[in-house]
Amino acid sequence: MHESREHLQTLTEIRSLMERSSKFLSLSGLSGVSAGVIALVGAIIVSVHLQTGLFTALHHDYSDAYYTHMNRQEVRQFLVMVALIVLVLALLSGSYFTIRKARRQGQTIWNTSSQRLVWAMLVPLATGGVFCLALLQYNLIWLAFPVTLIFYGLALLNGSKYTLRDVESLAYCEIGLGLLSLFWPGYNLLTWALGFGVLHIVYGLAMYFKYERTTE
Repeated sequence: MHESREHLQTLTEIRSLMERSSKFLSLSGLSGVSAGVIALVGAIIVSVHLQTGLFTALHHDYSDAYYTHMNRQEVRQFLVMVALIVLVLALLSGSYFTIRKARRQGQTIWNTSSQRLVWAMLVPLATGGVFCLALLQYNLIWLAFPVTLIFYGLALLNGSKYTLRDVESLAYCEIGLGLLSLFWPGYNLLTWALGFGVLHIVYGLAMYFKYERTTE
């Protein structure tokens, strides 16, 4: 009986080592929280600058008359600029918290598992980014918001097999919210804020208290 327990413990340890070698487990929950806060700030800036509200933003019947103080080109440029700033700040803050967690665990952040994770997410993210630029080019501004949620969710789903499986749940939520917002065009900025802001914060806090809080 005692020998069986030892064998079971050995198998458990081997499985844990294999999982650590094949999956990137240093992803910090605080990365999600910081990204969510940054996304919410970005959504508020867009809402204020375009002089509209989160509940009536970027109507699908977009025309030059809808924003009296900006033309289409200016709206496109402004949205791309805000999106890039939000993306860069989210990546920087996420990298900081993830590197900090990896160091506490005595692990390197750039290894085979993290490279697989990045590559798995990069393809759908890059594809979605180019697709959104095309939508903006053809003045389908409202459609770019749900598309970013859908492609981001697909990227998370594709990368979830190389990191914590909890990411899969976030992926389904992002995809579902993006699909819902396709039929809810009058509230595209609101759904974007919910997807990239609120969902990230909720997910990040859940992951922090589940995996990190007890180890600090």
